[in-house]
Amino acid sequence: MPAAQDPGPLRHFLQLRDFSAKEILYVIERARLIKDKFKRYQPHHTLHDRNLAMVFEKASTRTRVSFEAGMYQLGGSVIYLTTEGSQLGRAEPIEDTARVISRMVDLVMIRTFEQTRIERFAAHSRVPVINGLTNEYHPCQILADVLTFVEHCGAIAGKTVAWIGDANNMAYTWLQAAELLGFTLHVSGPPGYRLDPLRAGDVGPATLREFDDPLEACKDADLVTTDVWTSMGYEAENETRRRAFADWCVDARMMKAARPEALFMHCLPAHRGEEVSADVIDGPQSVVWDEAENRLHAQKALMEFLLLGWQQA
Repeated sequence: MPAAQDPGPLRHFLQLRDFSAKEILYVIERARLIKDKFKRYQPHHTLHDRNLAMVFEKASTRTRVSFEAGMYQLGGSVIYLTTEGSQLGRAEPIEDTARVISRMVDLVMIRTFEQTRIERFAAHSRVPVINGLTNEYHPCQILADVLTFVEHCGAIAGKTVAWIGDANNMAYTWLQAAELLGFTLHVSGPPGYRLDPLRAGDVGPATLREFDDPLEACKDADLVTTDVWTSMGYEAENETRRRAFADWCVDARMMKAARPEALFMHCLPAHRGEEVSADVIDGPQSVVWDEAENRLHAQKALMEFLLLGWQQA
């Protein structure tokens, strides 16, 4: 194994714009190399004897499996923590938890609620902290989504991505990706569930275009993507949201409006017949299973980059 380079100063990955475009594209290409070795059963133990602490204040299937399997595949080990099974559930200040955990492990992944919570943790951590999901952002998922697009279609720069549905953590992270990687994001959602102009910031039409009609948003798109109508933590709004989003189900008509070679993505879990029709998510343009697997490979490349920096082989 080649000697690791100095990774430089402590870095966190709390939102996509914590990395430059060059760094994001490096992680994507590194993930492709790591995935290729994985498919050929070639060991890639660059994080031998390193430890990852996973802190789950929000439950997950894909995040836990992908980070846990990924760290083991890199030769490291994993500690799984939940609110119920740690002092976080007993009102210990998150700053104190950060100070303690980061003295015992090499890397921390947190899946939690407010972005300010993970920022407070990172501010008191001695080791890199990764956002496994917050209410505001989901950067690891977008890394996997861009990786999936690159695998199927090539570079995403200059392309069009259509986001249909709620202006949630995925939508805002897609917007950051559009700004960094040079593609156009089309967004369509019902009134009351659209992007907040203050959060979206001052972006031009080359980066963001918003549509009242979801069909218009899908026109000539290279990728159509969506998410559940009711994100975790908003279950009390379920019925209200179902009524509001009734016309924002990605169906065959919307996919036909996109480019013939357009892909469909969904970060999962999906509700067929709500945000997406069964014939779309289970159809030939859907790459949701590649997308789900790519969480594993993108996160391996991310963890390696945070701990080892730029690698040559």
